Order: sequence, then structure tokens, then C-alpha cells
Amino acid sequence: MGMIEKLEELSARFAEVNTIIQDPDLVRDPKRYREIMREHSHLTEVMDAYTQYKEIIQGIEDAQHLITEEDDHDMKEMAREELKELETKKPAMEEKLKFLLIPPDPLEEKNIIMEIRGGTGGDEASLFAADLFRMYTRYAETKGWKYEIMDLSETEVGGYKEISFSLSGKNVYGHLRWEGGVHRVQRVPETEAQGRIHTSAVTVAVLPEAEETEIEIRQEDLRIDVMRAGGPGGQCVNTTDSAVRITHLPTGLVVIQQDEKSQIKNKAKALRVLRARLFDLEESKKQAERSAARRNMVGSGDRSERIRTYNFPQNRVTDHRINLTLYKLDQFMQGNLDEMLDALNISAKEEALKAAIPAGDA
Repeated sequence: MGMIEKLEELSARFAEVNTIIQDPDLVRDPKRYREIMREHSHLTEVMDAYTQYKEIIQGIEDAQHLITEEDDHDMKEMAREELKELETKKPAMEEKLKFLLIPPDPLEEKNIIMEIRGGTGGDEASLFAADLFRMYTRYAETKGWKYEIMDLSETEVGGYKEISFSLSGKNVYGHLRWEGGVHRVQRVPETEAQGRIHTSAVTVAVLPEAEETEIEIRQEDLRIDVMRAGGPGGQCVNTTDSAVRITHLPTGLVVIQQDEKSQIKNKAKALRVLRARLFDLEESKKQAERSAARRNMVGSGDRSERIRTYNFPQNRVTDHRINLTLYKLDQFMQGNLDEMLDALNISAKEEALKAAIPAGDA
């Protein structure tokens, strides 16, 4: 389907949506209300641009007619000037419309829960997991986002065997959605006397947070166990039954929270994590169905996929999905991620554009 046909189709849908939002019953379904209003906002932007585009096309036709049919020299000159200006505007408006045809991702605005786990590499992997946590929280600070540690398991060397934390703010998922996968690090550990480079790996998961209305968790589907907290944490560790383990029986998902001294707070955090994991499970199924025939070049979202290498001796960070290498790893680890994240998002939009408008269509 060409661009004009697609725009005409959206124009018909815009009329439908305008009718739907007049229905007073719509507000009684919060989920559908959010979806319809989000669609209406996007279609309004598309239709405004399409109206401008049609005005440009009509203006070009009118100017060409005047140049051909008008006898008055001054009128012809004015028409030529107008035609020149409109023909300059036309390609830019076409480019804008093409990108507006990409359906907005409803998840972009969501907050997230990030889970970072040390993989191969033992102590060195746990230290790098801690480095990544600091990198993401520094980036969050530059964006004005808030973060909250959900759970963590420290190692004796000061690293993290695993850590989960929430990030909340504007378009958090939209910025960090491509961070899920295996992050490989190459550097000389402080304990290495011979100066040899070690390769370790850390796994990152990015889970969009779900609203309670989006994921229903039935009490009868849960097994909740309380136990004594273990590991670092102060005087209360191993003295109170504050840790909570929730098992979601239909899926087998297990969430353990012990970071808080309060059992109630740990249970609330565990339910947030469980809801995010169940939502991620559902979204992963939908994504698999949508892309069964084609893989996005940015990546499949598979957590076993190696997405990036951090080479400290060469001050180099490489994203393997888009073949982008930056020789500024020191700045990257301080939270200066925008150059890489912007490149990933542009690449994803270009792929989405190819799917929306196949090559050769106009």
C-alpha cells in the first residue's frame, strides 16, 4: 500500500475514532479509553500534516495552471515563484508524513523495572553489574527520572550478583527499551597481576511496568511464602520473617523480595515485579506473533542475544545490532548514553518505516 492510500485509510479511521470518543460509555472502560485517546492524538497529528500536504499539492496544480493558461506576465512570474516555494516544501512534508505513518508504541510512555544479573565471569561480572547500575542511574538523573531499588544481592567484592530497580519519569521505556540483552565487558580486573584482559558478561532485562487494570492477578493464582531475609542488610537480617516469595501458579514465575524490613512493603514490591514480568510475557508473545516472518534489525529482544561490548583498554563501546562503535566508553559509563540510544531508536524507526511503506511505494 502506497503512502496516499495509507493516509486515506487513516483518514477514514480518524472519522471512526471521532465518533467513538463521543460515546459517553467510553469512560467506563479505562483501558479502552486510554487506547482510543492515544490513537486520537496520533491521528490528529497525522491528519493535520496530511491537510497541509494536500494544500501543497493543490497549490502546485494551481500554479502550474496559471503558468500555462495565464496571459499576464506578472501573474505568471508570481505563479512561478509560488511553484518554486511549494516544490521545495513538498519533499520535506512527504518525509514527515512517512514517519508519522509509523504507529506509535503504546509502551513508550511507561515506567520500567530493570533487572541486571551477573553472568559468566564470576566476581568481575558482578562488579560490572554494579557499574551498569550506576551508569543507568546517572543517565536517569540527567533525564530527571526517579529510581527505586526493588531488590539486590551483593557479593563479597562489592559487586551485584543481581539487582532490580524501577525507573519512573517521561518516556522511560521509549529511551531504554533496547537495553535488554547480554552486555559483554573486556577489561583487566584489579586482581589480575599479569595485566591480562578478561571477558565477562552481564544480562539486562527491561520490563515495562503494568497498571493494575492491564494485568489481572487473581489471589487464587498466587502462593505467598514468608521467610527470613538473607545476605547484607543490617541487624534485622535472619531475625525477622520479612522476606516474601510469591509464586504465580499458572506461569511458574517466582519473585522474591527481601530488601525492605517490612513484610508488607516486600509483598507490594514483589507484586509490582510480578505484574511487570507477566506484562512482559504477554508483550513478548505479541511481538513474536507480529515479527514471525521478519526480525527487526535492532534486535529480537531476546535476553540471550549479545547486544553490546564494552572494551575498557581501548575506551570503546560497540553496539552489535547497528554496528555503531564509540571511542568514548569513559563518558558512556558516566551516563552519557544519548548518542547510542538515539542511533538505536532511529534505526528502529527506519525499519518500521520499511514495514509501513514498502520500497517503491509512493
